[in-house]
Amino acid sequence: MIKTYREAIIEAAAEEMQRDASVIVMGEDVGIYGGGFGATDGLIQRFGPERVLDTPVSETAFVGTAIGAAATGMRPIVELMFSDFMAVCWDQIMNEAAKMHFMYAGRVNVPLVIRTASGGGTGASSQHSQSLENMYCHVPGLKVVVPSTAYDAKGLLKSAVRDNNPVIFLEQKLLYDTSSDIPEEEYLIPIGQADIKRAGTDITFITYGRMVQECLKAAEALSEDGINAEVLDLRTLSPIDERTVLASVRKTGRALIVHEAVRFGGFGGEISALIMENAFDALKSPVMRIGGEFCPIPSGIKIERKILPEADRIIDAARGIVCKTGA
Repeated sequence: MIKTYREAIIEAAAEEMQRDASVIVMGEDVGIYGGGFGATDGLIQRFGPERVLDTPVSETAFVGTAIGAAATGMRPIVELMFSDFMAVCWDQIMNEAAKMHFMYAGRVNVPLVIRTASGGGTGASSQHSQSLENMYCHVPGLKVVVPSTAYDAKGLLKSAVRDNNPVIFLEQKLLYDTSSDIPEEEYLIPIGQADIKRAGTDITFITYGRMVQECLKAAEALSEDGINAEVLDLRTLSPIDERTVLASVRKTGRALIVHEAVRFGGFGGEISALIMENAFDALKSPVMRIGGEFCPIPSGIKIERKILPEADRIIDAARGIVCKTGA
């Protein structure tokens, strides 16, 4: 059945709440209002206010509460309206949630999912449009998931809820209204497993989140030039699926890493290092990266589009890489 990314999120949460009474949802406006982006719509009517908790406007308060709840037997799904707000409660996530299992010698688990809307494209300006995934990936003890399709969002969210570790679950805002076929039967997608969204032989686009759609557009356009691009969707950034990344690059001999986050200091640098350290001998050209410009996100949509990657930039970069080295 065709469902939107938003509907997939709601369905995954509902199924896990039905399956396990310890699963709760909490955050600002997640109840009657249905969540900042509508991704908890209907849950309070189905499960009641004791399991779908509208919180005060204090990320520090409700994230701290969720960490305590997770450490003592609950499985909270927390919604932060915008990933930028992670900065407000970052001390609790980085210094408590991510480290408790280690500091208590494995006797304490923190099965916490923090869902949050990430990235730009909506004209929401500098404090509501950032892509900060590299910050989360830098912290041992956190898992970081970035689904690009409705199908992946449902399967990965269900796996995240069942995981005994804290999971940062990033939902790119422009994906909420995209759709894909969702099976009637239950399914899970393992955390840490990448997916080849389009097979190819000439160059590998390594990407995640909304940029998967831009890379697929670029790959389709490049096929008219006789360039066959492979699109590899990481789906999970931490842990990263090293085997799939390296196998794809060894097959095509070329890698273009694409992410919406600013290029400087972005996650693409980690992927590039992975390839250079383990598949250098297979490369026909240097690993290249495309990312956002190193500046705050502007509020005007037209200006915003100039600093975020789109298919045209990917096409131009791929043509340059392949043409310089031969098909």
